[in-house]
Amino acid sequence: MKNRIKTWLPKPEDLQKSRWLRWMGPILNHPRLWHFSRKGIALGLALGIFFGLLIPVAQIPFAAALAVALRANVPMAVASTLVTNPVTFGPVYYGAYRLGMAVLGEDAPTELEIESELQAAQEEPPAIEGLGNRLRYTFTQLTSVGKPLVVGLAIVASLSGIAVYFLVSGIWVLRTRWQRNKRLRSRTPRPGHET
Repeated sequence: MKNRIKTWLPKPEDLQKSRWLRWMGPILNHPRLWHFSRKGIALGLALGIFFGLLIPVAQIPFAAALAVALRANVPMAVASTLVTNPVTFGPVYYGAYRLGMAVLGEDAPTELEIESELQAAQEEPPAIEGLGNRLRYTFTQLTSVGKPLVVGLAIVASLSGIAVYFLVSGIWVLRTRWQRNKRLRSRTPRPGHET
């Protein structure tokens, strides 16, 4: 199983060539960042899930940088950021938005408000001159859904990261015990089968 997972993950050379991670240079050569240990794998997955859910862009550099700082498995951190992708992005962000609204105590929008928002989203945005004006317009648009979305994403990302860490650690421990018990059973002769 471990060998199959290793074939799916990016190689150190591939990550060092990546335009997002090139700035880390020789730091990525540390052997602990590529070692398959319980803590390294669990922490790498947790970091990747956390950043994959929390921020919509540049998740890979954030996950890789923190994985390097905490000596977690870098390939797992990088690969698990793909938890949000074009297929999962919509449901994850909608669920996080609804969770954020519930936590903040805001009322759910009515059908009429939803229809109005959808209609406005389909309209072509106004032509805006200058980078400063565009940033202000984008910030204004984001603030309408921003606070509930940010709160919801923070909760979902934190809880998911923690759950993944403990789940992977637990599965690793159970699998290790099961393999050890299996080896011990195969070494000890069964009663009545002594030679």
